Order: sequence, then structure tokens, then C-alpha cells
Amino acid sequence: MKKYILIVGLMFPFGISAQNIFGKVTNDKKEQLTGASVYWLGTTIGVTTGNEGEFEISSKDISNKKLIASYVGHSPDTMDITNQTFVEFRLKETKTLHEMIVQGQRDGVIISDTKSIKTEQITQTELGKSACCDLAGCFETQTTVQPQTTNVITNSKELRILGLSGVYNQVLIDGFPLIQGLSYTYGISSIPGTLVDNIYVSKGANSVLQGYESISGQINVETKEPDKTDRLLLNAYINNFLEKHFNVNYAFKEGKWSNLTAFHTVQPANKIDRDDDNFLDLPLLTRYMISNKWKYGNEKDWGWNSRINLRFFNEQRIGGQTFFNTESNKGSTGAYGQSVNINQPEIWTKTAYRINDKHNIVLFASAFHQQQNSYFGTVKYNAEQTNLYGNIQYELNYGKNELKTGISYRYLNLRENIVFTDTFLQRTYAGNYQRLENVPGLFAENTMRFFNNKLTWIAGVRGDYHNQFAFQVTPRTLLKYDIAPKTIVRANVGTGWRTVNLFSENIGLLVSSRDIIFAEPLKPERAVNFGINFTQKFETLDDNLSGYFSADYYRTDFQNQIFPDYDSDPTKAISTNFIGTSISNGFQAELFLRIYRRFEIKTGYNYLDVYRQTGSTLFLLPFNPRHKVLSTFSYRPEPGKYHVDMNLHWYGSQRLPNTQSNPSEFRRPDFSRPYATVNAQFTYTFSFLEIYAGCENVFDFRQLQPIISWQNPFSPYFDTSSVWGPTRGREIYLGIRFKFDRK
Repeated sequence: MKKYILIVGLMFPFGISAQNIFGKVTNDKKEQLTGASVYWLGTTIGVTTGNEGEFEISSKDISNKKLIASYVGHSPDTMDITNQTFVEFRLKETKTLHEMIVQGQRDGVIISDTKSIKTEQITQTELGKSACCDLAGCFETQTTVQPQTTNVITNSKELRILGLSGVYNQVLIDGFPLIQGLSYTYGISSIPGTLVDNIYVSKGANSVLQGYESISGQINVETKEPDKTDRLLLNAYINNFLEKHFNVNYAFKEGKWSNLTAFHTVQPANKIDRDDDNFLDLPLLTRYMISNKWKYGNEKDWGWNSRINLRFFNEQRIGGQTFFNTESNKGSTGAYGQSVNINQPEIWTKTAYRINDKHNIVLFASAFHQQQNSYFGTVKYNAEQTNLYGNIQYELNYGKNELKTGISYRYLNLRENIVFTDTFLQRTYAGNYQRLENVPGLFAENTMRFFNNKLTWIAGVRGDYHNQFAFQVTPRTLLKYDIAPKTIVRANVGTGWRTVNLFSENIGLLVSSRDIIFAEPLKPERAVNFGINFTQKFETLDDNLSGYFSADYYRTDFQNQIFPDYDSDPTKAISTNFIGTSISNGFQAELFLRIYRRFEIKTGYNYLDVYRQTGSTLFLLPFNPRHKVLSTFSYRPEPGKYHVDMNLHWYGSQRLPNTQSNPSEFRRPDFSRPYATVNAQFTYTFSFLEIYAGCENVFDFRQLQPIISWQNPFSPYFDTSSVWGPTRGREIYLGIRFKFDRK
């Protein structure tokens, strides 16, 4: 029997002897299937069946004991392995694949054939191709999502989809809206990569179940399950700037209960200033996080099941001039600096009672409170936010269809205090700001299947009553049609709306010397999004070549948009309701190939046309490369002791804010120049540990001295908003992971 072994992280054996699982694979006529693939979920530890359909596979060092069997022309099947020593798979012949696993999931990407919207599931295998220290760094190999720096001094980031600001992309943590308001700016960086199990990425109008705010897309981060993850995980990371990351995960199971406790810390780098502009190239970051997740029962079993998660993190970021001292210079003009201190506790639960296979009742509830104390030069910014979210959902399976309906409630209380410690710049926006939101809502979503499951139609609508903006209706619909077993067309259309948290979501406004002008009261942002996707998958009979081609087009049309105007006056940022033409057109094409089970090649192209129209004049929105190319390459020889992963990002020119009315020494070009970055990582697996070493930005491309008026950061022309490329240069890192399987 031939074995295909890819060891992503073998666990320390603890002296346990190997256990083998025996079995057979047949079709629904009980005829043996010779050459069927049998492998463990999330690995390439697999075998092929013999002449009688028989197989034998080792379960040693397997933490997630889900065994998959697949055969050409048949639906794959997954089986949970507990204490069995013999299992039998009976695969059904089908014209429609219920779930396509790209490279048998062994490349780390799954594209579901059952979902009406194209959804990319990024697994731990894919995340292992880069350092993935935190959530913001987990998209190095993805075409759809673009991490974007929003403040170069504190290195805050957002996740963009379709060329639009990250505020239009709904980021969920285990299905909960925990990234919102104050948590938006630094929240995605507070989730360590070692806690992430899967990431689900979809573009355009999504389900109405999670709310009304998703406009450009949705990212749902699924953290590790206590009963399916490693018993113990230790991770240590250091880069050439001497920034250090340490992670510990510990899991145990007792009866129906299981628990995962995770600790994460980041310790600051050395002070680096390669530009000689007296500003740090990266902030001094200190973070502590602890998470405790409990799980009871199984969602598919009748009766009660529950997940409860508690998390707390404290974070401090210090950036600015190299000689800035937080004790003596904070808020003064002696040295320019920025300091951010965050404390955030949070809790969520998903508790359900499954009456039977047709009826289920689910409660979603979450809460978090963030306190933030910050200085941005002479701007003192203190803020507190309390968020509550509740959702009671009834689920009904009838025939081939599903109905989900329920009620929801959102509460937000955001209090911001802005003080100028020096008034030489004559800025006018100091004061106290408060936003209080109470939003009860109703929703219903029906999933219907027709023509022998070839056509799937999801129709959803929700109505929400906002205490300030009254009743809002959000309709969405999604269609999927299977032209052939591996050829799928999808289309979706829907509306979305959101209220604006101007300061917390646009932290760069507080950083620069610009005055912030509110030309009028800000109304909710509204948009209609529609898109179409085509996906073609393929594989040869010998599985030596497989992959997919995907192409899609999405258009977002805003009815009202809040985007600070940086162009009218370089010393001001003017906020108004823009009800004219504001459009985002996004086209993406992607080709993925897996060759001889060893090589993976992916090439993706993005075209973005994001603009506003005033009269007959089109204005491109800044910081969006119209053309972007991603190429990835992976080599993983059998038996998989090591793997090499590389990716190349090419960015076309981007329009920059207009600075032509500045004095000549403080002007910037209207457009950036194109550039490319190359990242590479080598990973080697021993029997109980994994060592990874890599380099980001191999050829050391940097945007030199990106800060305008860095010579005098207290001048009216000081501005950090013209950052369009990497500023820290080449980053070399080394990491080590120990994984111990549960007994």
C-alpha cells in the first residue's frame, strides 16, 4: 500500500504505541472500490485501498481524528474515529459533488460546492505556509483579502476586500461581531495565529443572520475547538528586529466537557530607524492575552450543547521619534510620540438545544468592554466602549430546505474624549463625543434546493430599528447553479448599512496635523452590492494534476458614504455625507494547480476600479492599486519532512492624497510607483517539533521616509497618510513549534 505523508506538526508521542485503523471502502452497491483515497482531515497522511477495497492507516500523532474516504465519481465521506479499530465507508455515486476539497484539503484550502456564495476556507495547513503571528498576518497567500496599514507609526491594520476600507468588511470571531468601533483598529492584531483553526472568506452580500453591516464581504475566524486540537502547543518566534512572540495552548477533555486555555504574549523589538528620519520603523509592541474556551456536547446530537469563551488582552504600542520617552514626553512638544494602551475583556456563548433532526434553537450572546488611553503627539485620546449582542435563532429542516429565523439585539455605548495638550495648530475638534445605539431586529432566511439539488436559492431579509435612524430593512438573495459536477455559477445581490465611528475607525485622522471638520451630521452609510462567480474544478484520474479556475466580478454602489476629504485642503480632513456616485468595481481571476502531489502553484489577478464622481469628473479613491497580482509556489516532497513556500505580490500604482497646495518640500507625487515583494519560508518537521524560518520582503523594498514633514512633526504639514508601501524593509524570522497530542 502506497502512503502519502505530509507532516504539518507531529506530536510528541508520550510513549504511546502506534494504533492502526483497518477498514474497507465500497460503493452503495457494496462493490469494493480499488484505489480509493483514505486520509486524515487536515493532513496528507493517507493511503489508497487495495484490490478488495481494504486499507490500513496509522492514527499515531493524529489530533483531529476525522477520517475521509474519496473516490472519483463518488461523494466523499467523513467519519469520526473514537475507539474503533475497523470502519467501513460506503460511498454514493453522484453527479453533484457535495463538497470539493481542493487538493484533498492537503493544500489547506477548501472551496465548498454547497454554499451559494463562494467561500474560501483557509485551514491550518495553509496558515502554516507563513509565520501568521496574528490574524492580520494570515493572508499572505490569499488573493481576496488585502491587509492595509492605517497608521504607520503604531502599525495598525485593516483587512480590505474589493478595494474598500475594512469597515465595510464584516469580521467575525467564531460568528460574533467582536471587531467593531474601538476594537476595529487593533482588534484583528489581537488574535494570535496559534489560536486560529479556520478562516472563512466570502465576498459581496452575505447571509442576513449575522447582521446588516456586511457590504464588501465577510471574514469569519473560527478558533480551535477544545476537543479537536492538540493537547499542548508551544510556539516561539523572533525576527531580526528582535520582536518576540510566545504562545501556549493547553486542552483537555472530561466526559462531554472539553476546555482550551491559551496564552499569548508579544515583547517589543529594538529601536530601528533605517531611514534616518528619527522615526521608528516599527512600534514597540507589548501584548498579553489569555483565552479560555469551554465546550459541552456536540451540535449534531439531540439535547443541549454549548460553547463559552472568555478572553482578556492588554496591549501597549509606542511609536514616534526614536528619542521619545513615554514618561517625560507624552503629550509634549519635546519629542513627537504616540502611545496606545488597551484593556479589553470579552465573553461569548453559543448555546443550543436540538429537539430532533428537524428542529433546533440556538442562542448567540456576546459582550466586550474596551478602555483605551492614547496620545498622538499633542492629541490626547481616551475612550471607552461597551458592546452587547444577542441573537435567538430557530432552525427548521424540512425536506431539502432549511429555514432560520429569529430576533436579535445590539447595544453600543462609545464615549470618546479628545484634548489638545498644545493649541499652536488651531485645531477645532477637541471635546467629548458619545454614541449610544440600541438596535432590536427580526430576521428570516430560507434555503431552497431545486432540480435535484442543482439550483440552490437563499432568500433572506431582516428589519432593524435603530434608536436614532429608525427602521431599516436589509434584503439579500444568493443563487448557485451546478452546470456540471465541477462547474458552478453563483450570483448574489443585497443591501447593507452601517453607522460610522469616525475617530476609532479612522485613527490616522488623530495622528496627522490636519483639522477634522464635520460639515454636517453623519448619517448611516448605505450600499447595494451584487456579484457573479464562476468556478471550474478539475483533476486527472491518477490525481497527478488537480486544481481550479475561478473568476468573479463584484460591484458596490453607495447611496451614502462617509470618506474624509483629504484633497480640498491639505491641512483639513472634511467629513460629509456623500450621496453622489460612489462605485467599487472589482474583478478577480485565480488559477490553482497541484502537480504530482508535491507542487502547488497559484496565480491570482485583481482589478479594482474604485471612484467617486462629482459632476462629470471621476476621482479615484486613494491607496487602491488598480492592478494587483499574487503568485504562490509550494514544494512538499514525500514523505513530507519539510516544505518550502514562496509568494510574490505585485502592486500597481496607487493614487495618493493631493498635496500640491503644500510648500514644495512637503509635496508628494499624485501616484505611487508599482512595486513587488517576495516572501519565503522553509519548514522542517521532526518527530515532535517543527522549525520554521523565513524572510518577508526578500529584496528589501521600502518606501523611504514616508512621513511628510518628519523634520518638524509639530508643523501644520505633518502627515502620515501618504504611506503606500512597506516601510520596515526585509524581515527575517525564526520560529519553533512543539505539538503534543492528547492521550
